Amino acid sequence: MKKFLISIAVALVAVVVLNIVASFAYTRFDLTEDQRYTLSEPAIEVAQEFDSPVVIDVLLDGTIPPEFSKLKTETIQLLESFASKNKNITYNLVDPLEDESQAEQTIAELQSFGLKPASVQIEENGKVSQQLVFPWAMVNYGNQTVKVALLKNKIGSSAEERINNSVQQLEYAFADAFTKLNITEKKSIAVIKGNGELPDIYLADYLTTIRDYYNIAAITLDSVASNPQKVLDQLKGFDMALIAKPTEAFSDQEKYVMDQYVVNGGKSIWLVDQVAMEMDSILAGGGSAFALPRELNLKDFFFKYGVRINPVLVNDLYFTQIVLATGEGNDSQFDPVPWYYNPMVFSKNDHPINTNIEAVRYQFTSPIEVLENEYDKTILLQSSPLSKTDGTPRQISLDILNNPPDQETYTPGNMPLAVLIEGDFVSMYKNRVKPLKLENAREEGLANKMIVISDGDVIKNQLRNGRPLELGYDKWTSSFYGNKEFLVNCTNYLLDNGGLINIRSKKVSIPLLDVKKIAAEKTKWQLLNIGVPVLLTLLFGVFFSYYRKRKFAT
Repeated sequence: MKKFLISIAVALVAVVVLNIVASFAYTRFDLTEDQRYTLSEPAIEVAQEFDSPVVIDVLLDGTIPPEFSKLKTETIQLLESFASKNKNITYNLVDPLEDESQAEQTIAELQSFGLKPASVQIEENGKVSQQLVFPWAMVNYGNQTVKVALLKNKIGSSAEERINNSVQQLEYAFADAFTKLNITEKKSIAVIKGNGELPDIYLADYLTTIRDYYNIAAITLDSVASNPQKVLDQLKGFDMALIAKPTEAFSDQEKYVMDQYVVNGGKSIWLVDQVAMEMDSILAGGGSAFALPRELNLKDFFFKYGVRINPVLVNDLYFTQIVLATGEGNDSQFDPVPWYYNPMVFSKNDHPINTNIEAVRYQFTSPIEVLENEYDKTILLQSSPLSKTDGTPRQISLDILNNPPDQETYTPGNMPLAVLIEGDFVSMYKNRVKPLKLENAREEGLANKMIVISDGDVIKNQLRNGRPLELGYDKWTSSFYGNKEFLVNCTNYLLDNGGLINIRSKKVSIPLLDVKKIAAEKTKWQLLNIGVPVLLTLLFGVFFSYYRKRKFAT
């Protein structure tokens, strides 16, 4: 008995000592195969910048569906990982619908803050019901608050894929929120004007979104004709230039100024329509209009960097829909119909820019031909395998809806629609006569990046009652596409020197229970989980009673 008590005392002392040591030397071990609880270095760095309390409210407490319980668990695990790197980071679990009497008011308030609920269909014991869940977190720092979407939807994804997608983006989502709260000096973006680019109201949602990260201003190239040096000097003060759907040709002088901007290290995103065609033109033309090549005087500029936008239209069997009205007056109906010139472009998930994004909607796009040269080129988005090109000039008519497409003609497919170009940029005017004289002009420049997208409408948000809607939302079909996330990722990749965007490449896999198998084998597992422990307890009692009788029998 004495030895037994000594052993108990030693064990207790060891536990106490271990806990004391652990309080001073805290560590965690990530034994998961995909290391999903091991934070990336950029995420750790941004989390460690906080020197005062950061409180994160996670709106996933209370009674929630099983799939969201998994998301809740993964979110908590991640936030604990962040808290282990900075004691100023704490979190609370909040049930926004805890007070049922105030539920409707609470839902309205949350939606007014931009927190959209997820509606989940619950099937239990043959009964089906709908439950609202708010898969959001609010990161509070001082008097600033940043909302974080915890749920990541993708068209056609199963419940398991939806959770995997959501968990995969959690680290980036929170690190991105921390970055917004820590920004002191913003990089700057120039929105290029003067060549018939999209009006600001059609760029409103994109510009509003990136305003959290960057300073934004407009630069007009009209002044190049009178003072090109001044325009170039202004441009050099910006880290990136955005050229959104120009419709008028660039003069050689304007092109040279843009050439010198990129050769001097300025990043750029070009959204270019090489064919002039709009859906409004078809509707206004009684159901048809002519698609014509658009001359922007940029062919040699893009050719220098290894791409060519061909003046033809992509016709794709992976399409988005348009809505057409039929009937008259009160009998009018609005029906969604397939529109093969509006491709639904799915990502290959092979680059931080396109990883885990929703399908992107293109409208009257052209294929990009990728040429061999010294620059590194990455195809970010491409048409489906079932796509082809239609040459221009061409009459585009709604009559194509009455003729089923011949699938055998849809080749070769997989045509590039967005290309990232990286390398040491060289002026397209090297060893050529310059259209004007600029101070300190360079022929060979710095390491740089450029993204070319062959559709200006990728960045265009729709309007309702003169007010801009969210980019990627189609008011006619109530569908959401990944245009905004794709473009924000493009922008962050070009301007992110800290590598935060690369967190998006992290792959995680969450094993989930088979719901159908659970339902089919429910009784068996209940018996195993309840009956086996009881049986083992009874057997142990019988054995122990028998053993005592044998041992103490006289």
